Amino acid sequence: MCGCVHSTQDQVHCLEGEPNPSAAPTSTLAPRKMPKRISVSKQLASIKALRKGSDLEKAIATAALIFRNSSDLDGKLGKTTAKNLLRTQFRNFTEGQETKPRYKDLLSELDEHTENKLDFEDFMILLLSITVMSDLLQDIWSVKVRQ
Repeated sequence: MCGCVHSTQDQVHCLEGEPNPSAAPTSTLAPRKMPKRISVSKQLASIKALRKGSDLEKAIATAALIFRNSSDLDGKLGKTTAKNLLRTQFRNFTEGQETKPRYKDLLSELDEHTENKLDFEDFMILLLSITVMSDLLQDIWSVKVRQ
């Protein structure tokens, strides 16, 4: 599941290297053309307001683009897609967390989510929750700051 989203111009935006299930032929008689994939970095570069944006603004915009590129037509992520994003796009924060009770709780909450889908707010809360409990955060805090 790539979760590509069709924009109003019928362009498809996907994460690079992700398969695009919507590019599969709708019938064996009339195969569809494979849409061109646009990388997140190129999508970011196309947002005029971010050209002089701060690192933090670009980081949040990147998370928003990855969410949008992976969400369904309703703008939500299925649980399987969310877990796949954690595994592929957030692996340095999730690596080694599998045995921690809090991480297990977060994934259980995701599995028990009533709608079976996450909106952007839920997704960002999940990312922040994992970040706060991750071992990588301790490494980040220990980085020396240039003065």
